[in-house]
Amino acid sequence: MAVPANIPLTVGLILALALPAQAETELAELNLEQLLETTVTSASKYEQKQSEVAASVSIITRDEIKAFGWRTLDQALASLPGIHTTNDRQYTYLGARGFGLPGDFNTRVLLAINGNRVNDLVYDSGPFGRDFPLDLDLIERIEFVAGPGGAVYGQNAMFGVVNVITRTGAQVDGGELSAGWQSPQSLREGRISWGKMLNNGVDVLVSASGMHARGEDLLMDFPGSGSGESLVVGQDGEKDTGFFTRVGRGPWALDFAHGDRRKDDPTAAYRSDAPPSGQFERDIYTLTQLHYQDNFVGNTLNVLGRLFLGQERFDSIFNYLGAPNNNTGASNWRGAELRSLYSGFTDHKFMLGLEYQDNPRIDQTNDDRTTPGLDTEIKSSGYRAGVYAQDEWRLNDTWSTTLGLRVDRNDITGTKLSPRAGLIWQTTAATTLKALYGRAHRAPNAYERLYDDGVSQVANPGLGGETIDTTELVVDHRLARDFSVRASLYHWSMQDIITLGIDPVSGLPQYQSGNKIKADGLELSADKRWDWGGRARGSVSYQEIAYVDGGDLPNAPQWLGKLLFSSPLPWEGLRLGYELQYDASRKAIDNSSLDGYWLSHLNLLADKWVTGLEVSLGLHNLFNQHYQHPGADTNWQTRLAQDGRSAWLKLDYRF
Repeated sequence: MAVPANIPLTVGLILALALPAQAETELAELNLEQLLETTVTSASKYEQKQSEVAASVSIITRDEIKAFGWRTLDQALASLPGIHTTNDRQYTYLGARGFGLPGDFNTRVLLAINGNRVNDLVYDSGPFGRDFPLDLDLIERIEFVAGPGGAVYGQNAMFGVVNVITRTGAQVDGGELSAGWQSPQSLREGRISWGKMLNNGVDVLVSASGMHARGEDLLMDFPGSGSGESLVVGQDGEKDTGFFTRVGRGPWALDFAHGDRRKDDPTAAYRSDAPPSGQFERDIYTLTQLHYQDNFVGNTLNVLGRLFLGQERFDSIFNYLGAPNNNTGASNWRGAELRSLYSGFTDHKFMLGLEYQDNPRIDQTNDDRTTPGLDTEIKSSGYRAGVYAQDEWRLNDTWSTTLGLRVDRNDITGTKLSPRAGLIWQTTAATTLKALYGRAHRAPNAYERLYDDGVSQVANPGLGGETIDTTELVVDHRLARDFSVRASLYHWSMQDIITLGIDPVSGLPQYQSGNKIKADGLELSADKRWDWGGRARGSVSYQEIAYVDGGDLPNAPQWLGKLLFSSPLPWEGLRLGYELQYDASRKAIDNSSLDGYWLSHLNLLADKWVTGLEVSLGLHNLFNQHYQHPGADTNWQTRLAQDGRSAWLKLDYRF
């Protein structure tokens, strides 16, 4: 697809405005030499320098979230190499390294908040859109560990681990009020937060937020439903509320996050009555974690322990032949983890961990509210247990290796092994080569294995799990103090992938496994910073993915391109953030092709006009690009139109 002529012109104009900007360097921004020494915690559950991590890790900072005006987690993650997103006007789905099957429930990427798993039990879903139970203003940084993380995290960490690290009370250091408006979606949101390090050493952060949007009236097509194309009025609305608190002192910290999101349905999902009326899906997440971490034995032994509780509640109403049909899902989980890291051996860091999760409630219901007795109720429970070990061994001044293994056992697929191996060569002070191998697995979720209403789906209680093996070569090179590049060449293969098929006995849809997928890809990225405060970050990704027995996968763009540029402007207190994204064509589930597209997003931030006040103005889809995402087999539509241009105004006041 050709680049629209106005996009290069706009980029040129932005650069022309930015280059003569005042030569101011914000102290909060690090140069790349410092960035390479920045520690990450998500790859191995302990702090490591990026150059020592046996993985390809990307970091998104709070400064970037503000500079580009991102308001949802998927918007931030979409800026990373190899990531593409899909939206069905109810949920956002994360695709990684070419894989993003329509209808997938975000089951193959593990999502965590401060190391605490968010993925639920009924669908094993990670919420990456507005269903994510945390306001982005509360995030200090996001760490994305690409590739299998099963050797440390176990279940679901097949294509990566996303760990969201929150701000502390000391970092907030006062009160914050926030208000935002978006048009034409008639969206309004607000937040109030307070955080402080008290005189007695207790760190406290408390925050509450809410959002309400009417959405847009949409011209939707419902092929096969008999209603054809219709104007859907007042069915794209959304209402969210969230609460987060963190209390810590010394080695102890307690996190509590709660999110409640209801999204109306404009698509007549699950092939319900079209055009839809009064239909919605609702998700409520509640997550609690008590965390302890401290050093012993002359700082050679680091001990981490945590207790966690979680629950998710799903509720929906869909109409069939004029009758409301209520689907619910309810999951509760609780558990504990203990991890020790010993560095007393010369040139070794040895980690040993134990994790257990009890799942006392995994329930699903389906209720035809007009017909008493025509109900489906499926109750189940289960557990997960894992033991993991890792040795980080420095062979000499330039070579090191990481060897890890996790043994998991659950009530569905039994015992699974997830090995990990990495060989790192620091060829020069500026260049690091990493040769990596990893394996991860996923057991089928309760919906795939057990849901059976005798109409839309039948159960498959003997359904097996999936396994992915990935080999990767990563090269990090610093061309200059403020200019770094990365290349990642990978191959992955997935065995026994779970997809929706047809039961040969009943002739109804049923989740089955057995196919194998393989993929090869290349990711190239660069990061450049200037002393006057500018920064450019970009990437190009190429991936080839197919079933081993032949056939391309739907929703697998072969090319992805990302360019992000931020800079102070000549006018006092103004900063610009510009984002350009390219997604190549994708195949829909009916084998038709969806055109590739370019998207531009622009954000202006002013933080020096009034003391304590930040004003941001954002334009999403700046050039009003018309583009589509593929629908799933549960949609009437094989392709779903996405939103056009929207304007976003946000005010943040610190006191």
